[in-house]
Amino acid sequence: MTIGEVSEKFDITTDTLRYYERIGLIPPVPRKLNGIRDYDEQACRWVSFVKCMRAAGVQIEALIEYVALMQADAGLERRKDILIEQRARLIEQAEHLRTTIERLDYKIDHYEDLISRKGL
Repeated sequence: MTIGEVSEKFDITTDTLRYYERIGLIPPVPRKLNGIRDYDEQACRWVSFVKCMRAAGVQIEALIEYVALMQADAGLERRKDILIEQRARLIEQAEHLRTTIERLDYKIDHYEDLISRKGL
């Protein structure tokens, strides 16, 4: 697939895809003889993985380290540790979000109560 096709498929700009590759967030994308990127199935899986992880707030530095270890086919324990660390961060963030949602629900209920009393 061309970079344009991948951009459209994953709703990511071509500049972002180039940036991801340049900083090591995704492994180098295979290229045709003329140097044009040719995203294969594996490259697309990486794009999908990184998009998912970034949308959830996984740290760029952790993902770059993870990709580097994957490319070197090394560091199984460290790769696992990276994923465990990022999962723990996401769980903590989810708890903060739950607490905030509960607070918002309380405030919304409070305003609904005030509004309904005013209507009486």
